[in-house]
Formats: sequence, C-alpha cells, structure tokens
Amino acid sequence: MKTKIVATIGPASNTKEKLRALAEEGVSIFRLNFSHGTASDFVTIIGYIREVEKELNKPITIMQDLSGPKIRLGVVEEGAIQVTKGMRLLLGLTAQRPQNEELPFLPFDHAVILETLERGDCLVLADGGLQFTVQERRADDLVVLEANNSGIVTSRKGLALPGKATKVRALTEKDKRDLADGLALGVDAVAISYVQTADDVREAKKLIADAGRDVPVVVKLERQSAVDNLEEILAETDIIMVARGDLGVECPLPKLPALQKRIIRACNSISKPVIVATQMLLSMVNSPAPTRAETTDVANAVLDGADCVMMSEETAMGNFPVETVRYMRRITGEAEKLLLERRKAEEPAAEKGIPEYLAYSACLLADKAHATALVAHSVSGASARLLSSCRPSQDIYALTPDPCTIKRLNFSWGVVPVEVDARSTSSHLERAENFVAHCDAIAPGESAVITAGQQTGSSKSAPRGTNLVKIYWK
Repeated sequence: MKTKIVATIGPASNTKEKLRALAEEGVSIFRLNFSHGTASDFVTIIGYIREVEKELNKPITIMQDLSGPKIRLGVVEEGAIQVTKGMRLLLGLTAQRPQNEELPFLPFDHAVILETLERGDCLVLADGGLQFTVQERRADDLVVLEANNSGIVTSRKGLALPGKATKVRALTEKDKRDLADGLALGVDAVAISYVQTADDVREAKKLIADAGRDVPVVVKLERQSAVDNLEEILAETDIIMVARGDLGVECPLPKLPALQKRIIRACNSISKPVIVATQMLLSMVNSPAPTRAETTDVANAVLDGADCVMMSEETAMGNFPVETVRYMRRITGEAEKLLLERRKAEEPAAEKGIPEYLAYSACLLADKAHATALVAHSVSGASARLLSSCRPSQDIYALTPDPCTIKRLNFSWGVVPVEVDARSTSSHLERAENFVAHCDAIAPGESAVITAGQQTGSSKSAPRGTNLVKIYWK
C-alpha cells in the first residue's frame, strides 16, 4: 500500500460505518467538497473520521476542498435554449438584457471577464459539451457568440475560457469564510480551486497562518494559465492535484495525457506530492467492477509517478464506494510491483543539494543491504519526502513529533507516518533506533536504514537537518 488513496465524502459514504470501511480498505485522505456545503454540513463527518482514526490507530488526513470562483451563466429566462451549429447568441450582464432582440440572450454576471473578451476567443459551456467563438463586441457592450456545435444551454451552466487568463482570484469571499471555518474545525489540508498564479497560493497561506494553523496547501491544476505558471506555483505550494475534469476543458483532450505526465515529472523532480484526480473509476458509480480502460488509467498514473489517486463521484455518490476503493487498491498494488521491477535509482542532478544526495545514498544502501525498511526522523517531513521521490521498494517510516507533519506525510508515496514523543530523548538517532527495536514489521536479524539529523560539534553555521545515514541491524 504505497500509493495513497483520496476518497471524496458524500451521501454514499458519510456514515461512520462507511468511513471506517473505506479507511480499512486503504483510504488515507478524506476529501470534503465545499462546493456542496459549508463547514456546518461537515461537523458530524469530521467527528466520525476522528473516531475512526482513534479506533484504527491510523493517521487520517482531512482535506478541505474550496469551491473557488466557478464561473457560471445566470438564469436563462427561457429555461433552456436549443443551440445549433453556426447559431449566434448574445452574452452580457443580466441588467443588459435587450428588449425585442432576435438573438437568444445568455446572462453572464462577471463584468471583469466580459471586459476581456475579444474576437476569436473560445468559450466552453457544460464541461466541454458546447463551444462558442466570440465574433464581436457590439456598441451596447453585448458580446456576440457563434456556436461551434449543437446542444442545449440551461441556467447556471459552468463556463471556461480555454487558454485565457482572467483577473478572477482563486479565493472568493465564500472560500475565505469556508477556509476560516474549516481550519477552526481542524481540517489537515486545504485544496484551492482555479488557481492561476503563485499569488493565489500565497494568499491562501497567509490566511492559514493568520488563523494560527500550519496545514499544507494543495493546488488544483485546472487552468491553462496555472500550467503556464507551474514552476512559480510549485515553488509556493506543498502539493499539486492534476484535476483532469476542468483541465480537460481548458486544454485539448488529446494533449491531456502528456500534460499529466509532464506535471507529475515536475513534482517528482522537486519531491512534492502529486495527486491524479477525476473519473479514475467513474463507471463504478453504477457498476461493481471498473472498465479495462479505467484500470489502465489508474495503473499508468502510478507508473507515471503519482503519489495519490483520488475518487470523487465514485465514493461520494456511487453505489459501490467500498468496492471501488478495494479495486483501486488492487490496481495500484499491481502497478507498484511493475514500477519497482523497472525502478532504477537515478543520481540527483548536479545542482541538487546534500539532502537529495543523502536520500539517494540511503536508498542505494537499503538495496545493497537488503534492508526491510527505511526510517527517517524528520520534524518537517522533508527527508521522508526526498526518500519517497526515489521510489524505494522498502516502506518508509517517517518519525516526527509534529502532528501536522504526520497528516501532511499521508500525501507521500510509500511513507508510513509515525508520531514520536519529543520528550523521550533529544537524540533523533536514538528515537529512530528505539522505533526499529520495537517495530513488529522489522523482524530480529533484519535491518533498516536510518536517516536522521544528529547535531555534531559546536559550529552554529552547520546546516540543520538530516546529516546521518546508518544501517541498524535488529
């Protein structure tokens, strides 16, 4: 169980019994979708998760997913408009609705976005089902659209502008209220939607810090502008989610597989966890078994280097939530076997620092010594994430006294977070050796490779962090 599973909670899974069953099948992270509720709707569910966590003696991470600025049409007066290819329509503010106009009118109360529309821009409605091209802006400021295909437009449909950056920030006022409430309820991670720039990440982190909390930020890559700014966003965020639903609307679908691989590779190269999400086992909403294509999709995500795979409708509203997780675990398990068969440890690039080389050396040593496990003592969890990025065959036991780090490490491939008592001894190495000595998963006569930070000498200029690699024979 090296690849982590994220499950979205909804009507199909919001009882304590279902939550426990999902956790027993391998779910490490539960996602609370704030697009479909506020903090008050999740109080009972969070209580259940904490009870299950105690009963199973297993750290479970609760991820709050903020809804973000979902851009939608307003209320269509006709109820529904039948659109045919080549048909022209008007887009504008509700207050601008023209009288005695022959062209159908689409209300769109986002003045900032309307102002940026130019001839040739593409607009996509209904999750890619309908596409329009901007033809002109009239003197009355209404925008003329031409339909590229046929379909039906109804009220409140989502709208995307593939490849076009907008001035809309990722955090709405609702998001800020939900974030404050979620942090007060004790969520362990926060996912932000429709991110475009690193400033969106910095804003979220400031709000979290101002609330007196320290939780990781998960950036959902849903906009082409975010992909274009990936390097800057990666420098600020803690975790990335490849949210293929909206990203598949923003970019041409044939390009999505290669884009997913590039994003995962970028995250792996700097040891930041990456989640692959959307329609992974969607058929299991109504079927007790996945399709062949879905099993291949999940396996390829693991082989590409994903740390986590996520389910949405499958566990939130599907008929087989527990069975879906069970299948997911079986698929990822088989993919992990192939991944480890093909794995070839790669030396870090020349520009990498000492921590990367220590992690690489520890993994080489673990293979050479046929060690059973890697044990990393790390307050921040950074050394465990570096080990994880090497994709070792051994389990990585990450020891930390920090409860926030425990929940953060649930996102990292192959990492088993373990909370240790900081008062037991000041020596990180001694804590790691004590853990190995009492760990049932490491039998007498077997070995573990330990990485730890052990202060030596009196130089204040010596860098803090991991500086020791040791083989410990039990």
